[in-house]
Formats: sequence, structure tokens, C-alpha cells
Amino acid sequence: MTTQRGDLSLLDDPIATELFGSTLPARLAYTWADGTPRVVPIWFHWDGSAVLMGTPVKAPKVEALRAHPAVAISIDSSTFPYRFLSLRGEAQLTLLDDVSPAYASAAARYFGPEGGRAWVAPLSGQPMVEIRVVPSWVNIIDFESRLPSALSS
Repeated sequence: MTTQRGDLSLLDDPIATELFGSTLPARLAYTWADGTPRVVPIWFHWDGSAVLMGTPVKAPKVEALRAHPAVAISIDSSTFPYRFLSLRGEAQLTLLDDVSPAYASAAARYFGPEGGRAWVAPLSGQPMVEIRVVPSWVNIIDFESRLPSALSS
């Protein structure tokens, strides 16, 4: 039997593991200051319990997330059968004095260890905001055994 939508045990599913380890960007959905929805692609690092993302201190999303911390995150593949991991949670923001270790880990995953270090080096010593989202709801769609609800019987 397939695990139900929303069940946090889906975080341990092989598809979730695959997508968390991929070089696909996450999509972070949040509410903008005027109440409209926004979605941005963003690097991420999965630490086993939370999705961590680094962003510049002056990024407009920082104030929007402080005002409206409820977010959704998706990580999805681009070839069929599509793999889609959807998470919901609350964004917790932490101001750091330097590059977020999670951001550095993401850079290494996306560019390889040497390329990641080269990407992060110019940012060293600059403050960064780390966005931490502990999932409170999870769903996986794989277009094989887990279809979107509108296609499920």
C-alpha cells in the first residue's frame, strides 16, 4: 500500500532520497508582501530533517518570509516518468556572519567539490541568511505508482 499524502515517512522514500541528492534546484513558494504568491528556484541542502537554503541578506524574499513564513517547496525531475517531491512547512530565518554551511554544501553538490569552493570563495566573510524549513507535510508523485489526485481512482 502506498503511503498517504502528507505523511512525513515519505521523506525516507527512495524517490525523496533521489531528489534530495540531485542537482535539480528546489522551487520555493511563498507569499509576497502584497499577498500574491511567488515561486523562485533556489539551491538547497537536505540535512535529514530540514531543507536549508542560503540567500543574501538583502534578498527581497527575506522580509516576505519574515512576514509570512508558511512555504511550499517542490523538487521535480524534468523527464518522464516525472518525479515530484512536494513539502510544506514554516520558514525559519537565521542571520549568519558568513556563508551558510548548507549553501556551501549545495554549491559542492551542484558544481562538484572544487567548483563549489570556487563559487563560495568570493562570498566568504559576507553575512547570509539561512532559510530552514522542517517539513510538516510531504507528497510524492512519480507517475507510476503515485499519480496526481485528479488521476487517481
